[in-house]
Amino acid sequence: MTVQPTSKPQDERANWSLVHAARFPGLRALAWSGDQLYAARGYQLVCARIQNVSADLTWHPVATFRPPWRRRFTVMNSLTARMFRDGFHALAVLPSGGLVAAVPGAIVTLRPGETEFRRTHTITRGTRPLHITAVPGGAVFWGEYFDNPSRDEVHIYASTDGGATWSVTYTFPKGSIRHVHNIVHDPWENCLWILTGDYGDECRILRASCDLSRVEAVLQGNQQARAVALVPTEAALFFSSDTPLESNYIYRLDRQGALSQLAPISSSSIYGCHVAGHVFFSTMMEPSEVNPDRHVRVYGYDTGGDSGHCAQDWQPLLAWRKDRWPMGLFQYGNAFLPDGNNTTPYLAVTTVAVETDDITTSLYACV
Repeated sequence: MTVQPTSKPQDERANWSLVHAARFPGLRALAWSGDQLYAARGYQLVCARIQNVSADLTWHPVATFRPPWRRRFTVMNSLTARMFRDGFHALAVLPSGGLVAAVPGAIVTLRPGETEFRRTHTITRGTRPLHITAVPGGAVFWGEYFDNPSRDEVHIYASTDGGATWSVTYTFPKGSIRHVHNIVHDPWENCLWILTGDYGDECRILRASCDLSRVEAVLQGNQQARAVALVPTEAALFFSSDTPLESNYIYRLDRQGALSQLAPISSSSIYGCHVAGHVFFSTMMEPSEVNPDRHVRVYGYDTGGDSGHCAQDWQPLLAWRKDRWPMGLFQYGNAFLPDGNNTTPYLAVTTVAVETDDITTSLYACV
């Protein structure tokens, strides 16, 4: 992977910031659909229309999922919920108004007009995908994410009937990758970007047609191509690396294929989003010899016409310190940034396993 150096005069840096607008303890933000934000309290899904934000913003119930009996108890306490990875972990809003979500061990689907999610696929390898992606034509995709020490073949599943049924639509051959990190729809090229890991040639950023009949590697072969978060904009793709083995960076891949290394970040990054002309990436607290930071951070960039880029463009805007609970049992500190199309000027961030803001969603205005 070859990168191009970039530079920009100090006086051309954007002058902007985030202003805290609201805080909602116990809520995990999952996905945007225009100005509607979907979030979860355990296995209950709620939504709110994000316009004039205030602390008394009304969250309306949408639907519930009935988990196995044991999880009905573990989800009631924040620490056991963290230990057993309870609740909703990914959500896609379909053009029909239906919803597809990931919960531990299953893909679940909500049809328009219903109030209870139905299990439509049982996950047998791993516990859940990291993301679920819907495209405007109605198809929905997710990739298998499991430990895979034997490097067995890895599948991408698709549904064309609103999540009612699932079938394998693409398979990575045995020995080619460890697992799928993310599948991102690019509305400007109407294609999919598939991110895989974790070592050597397993680290790939691939461009695919929306029916996965064509899949080609764009970047491959080292830890800087090991990515989970990728954010398309009209002029370029932005992505962040996710490696405990090297220093991590934010990158820009323009529409002509030129790759630029933009800015160092303090640790592995697995979430990114686009808000009102700004691009954001968060880091998780995954300490290693090369990434010793014990804080979760959010970095942001004002695209401002997307005409120049350097490390100073990317500001570390928010930070939280990891809490005292062991991360092996109770999760890494992290800041989740919801998927979907956000038409508001607000950044939604859900923090977990951090001091003072464990399992808390905060809204920030970009000003």
